[in-house]
Amino acid sequence: MKELLVRSISGLVLGIVMLFCVCFSPWTCAALLLFVVGIGTFEMARLQQMNAVPYVLVGEMFTITAYMVASLVALGVIGQKWLLLEILFFTLPFVFALFSSQRDAKHIFAYVYGSLLYLSLPCALMLFMYRQECFGDLARPGLIVLVFCLLWTNDIFAYLTGRLLGKHKLFERISPGKTIEGSLGGLLFTVVAVAIFSHYADWLPYSAAVGSGIIAVVFGTLGDLCESMLKRQAGVKDSGKLIPGHGGILDRFDSVLFSVPFIFVYLLLL
Repeated sequence: MKELLVRSISGLVLGIVMLFCVCFSPWTCAALLLFVVGIGTFEMARLQQMNAVPYVLVGEMFTITAYMVASLVALGVIGQKWLLLEILFFTLPFVFALFSSQRDAKHIFAYVYGSLLYLSLPCALMLFMYRQECFGDLARPGLIVLVFCLLWTNDIFAYLTGRLLGKHKLFERISPGKTIEGSLGGLLFTVVAVAIFSHYADWLPYSAAVGSGIIAVVFGTLGDLCESMLKRQAGVKDSGKLIPGHGGILDRFDSVLFSVPFIFVYLLLL
């Protein structure tokens, strides 16, 4: 009971902070996401068992710099041509691994590329959701809030449905607590909730709402399973201890980070 109370309070505080940062201005949202990228990269090093300080620092440098370049483009500070610099960040880890003293380069690649693709890319893409050039009338803080709300709704109702009706394991080898019934319940309630929201929100077309809901649930669940896989391989229960009752940044944002690129592409094409 005490653990549930701590989890609920910390989750509420986190939600309020996130909503404030997203809605106040793109700059406060960018600052929040920079924090997510920095701490998340540190946690990724732990999951990939990269304990040597030089490797961790280089990974942080690559990921944060890649995020900052993309975020400055999204915020209109620099031109879009600067996005070409992102290409360099995918070649530098090879050079770093070549001159490093660590024999197994796979850990370096997994750490750096995992951080770039799992943290830097999704966080930068969220900032582009403010730009009308990309999303037209959909571009607004509410679009980012919608993404979080979709995944929070799925988490809540997947948990409740799983507790009430769950009998068949979804992916027992990775996450014994998840059930097929819970996942279907989360999907159903999320799609219904976002469809109702779309009915009253003039700026959100029905196709965008329902499509985003389905994508958020499917890829959000995959993201949660992927992070569980990394934790299981690293032999840890949580990616960190930053958020009481929830664990680390990756524990709380895993589904968001994994699903954002797919939602982004869907809405962009739509």
